[in-house]
Amino acid sequence: MTTASDSNLSKDQPVLLALRALKLGDLLVAVPALRGLHRAFPGHRILYAAPAWIAEAVELVGGIHHLPTPGLDDPLAVPRGTVDIAINLHGNGPESRLRIEELQANRVIAHESPGIDGPAWITGIPERERWTRLLGWHGIDADPLDYRLNRPAVPSPRPGATVIHVGAAYGSRLWPVERFADVAVHLAAAGHQVVLTGGTSERVRAEETAALAKLKGANLDDGLLAGRQGLAEFAATIAGARLVVSADTGAAHLASAYGRPSVVLFGPAPAEEWGPPPGPHVVLTAVELRRGDVFSADPDPALLAVSVGDVVDAVERLGC
Repeated sequence: MTTASDSNLSKDQPVLLALRALKLGDLLVAVPALRGLHRAFPGHRILYAAPAWIAEAVELVGGIHHLPTPGLDDPLAVPRGTVDIAINLHGNGPESRLRIEELQANRVIAHESPGIDGPAWITGIPERERWTRLLGWHGIDADPLDYRLNRPAVPSPRPGATVIHVGAAYGSRLWPVERFADVAVHLAAAGHQVVLTGGTSERVRAEETAALAKLKGANLDDGLLAGRQGLAEFAATIAGARLVVSADTGAAHLASAYGRPSVVLFGPAPAEEWGPPPGPHVVLTAVELRRGDVFSADPDPALLAVSVGDVVDAVERLGC
């Protein structure tokens, strides 16, 4: 695994730093921009500043080095003046602008802000297009449809399985476990090999889902992968999946990155910005009910409006 700490920054190789100290899905929608940067600056060492736990996913982009960055509270872990080009892929708020300014880079690529030339920040466009649009304004070609990831070096532990991802970072995106269990029961009865994924903190949700499914005749004990996988193995599971059912999380973005059929349940986030690209993907939500509070502890009404039947019908439309 390659990180910025693997070797000292070479004085002979210019450094390009892209700041995006966010989660897995945020990395995956930035892949087209990162690919464009890699092509435009082949002689630069490209650092992607993001949390340490995301390193295995950064490696799947190809040609990008990881700079562990827990957030925006502290300056980035590179000496001032050593970065040639600094790119704000994090957003356009004062915190990210300050972290970029502190680098004292020779060139800054960012949205328009006091003292910085760039495109105006607009809402309502897909995130993949947001960042390729930014680069385009600065004269750098990038294709918003260049979002595919390299395959992980590790194999899938369940090739051909149907992945039901029960977790999400915030309560606003947590579809009830009872509904996940009912979907699992239906799919298992239809011949799917169902596995349940999620992070370590979501292991309990996966266990509850499996227990409820078992009461209805579907034994998923052998498919309890939540909390037991590293990021590379998780990506491999998605890459080899028959189908992915997930809320708007990293699992859904991985399904897009590997072209796997997916049913994506949206709650607080707008699907027009964060939804999957064209492909074998179905988005389910109720826009008219969306409250839009991403950090809420309670599921968004737009998410709760999605029924088990809606998911089952979407799977049938996908032909899975």
